Amino acid sequence: MPRIVGVDIPKEKKIYVALSYIYGLGKASTHKILKAAGISPDVRAKDLTDDEINRITAIIGKEYRTEGILRREIGANIKRLMDIQSYRGIRHKRGLPVHGQRTRTNARTRKGPRKTIGAQKKKETAAAKPATAAK
Repeated sequence: MPRIVGVDIPKEKKIYVALSYIYGLGKASTHKILKAAGISPDVRAKDLTDDEINRITAIIGKEYRTEGILRREIGANIKRLMDIQSYRGIRHKRGLPVHGQRTRTNARTRKGPRKTIGAQKKKETAAAKPATAAK
């Protein structure tokens, strides 16, 4: 299993798909990386030589933000929005959809499972229960 930028990529998949397992790289960026490295996108990840892996790693390290750096940057951006109390920051803080989606129905991914509100039975008190059997 080749390791690129600290991520184990699947060895049986074609390299353009395997590179997309790295956070921050998608289909388009993996094709650009492979073109710059001079590697065919149809090669399986297990068939790469050490030299090819080093070329891919160098290109990714030089031109792309991936994994931890990108996650920290996105987290910092969201925290900044919450700190300045912008509309988007408030939506993030409340766990609601951020980009204008409706919330009257749907939005279950952000809001979580439904919390039923309405008629619920009152719990019987201990005094109201008849004493059953004191043997």
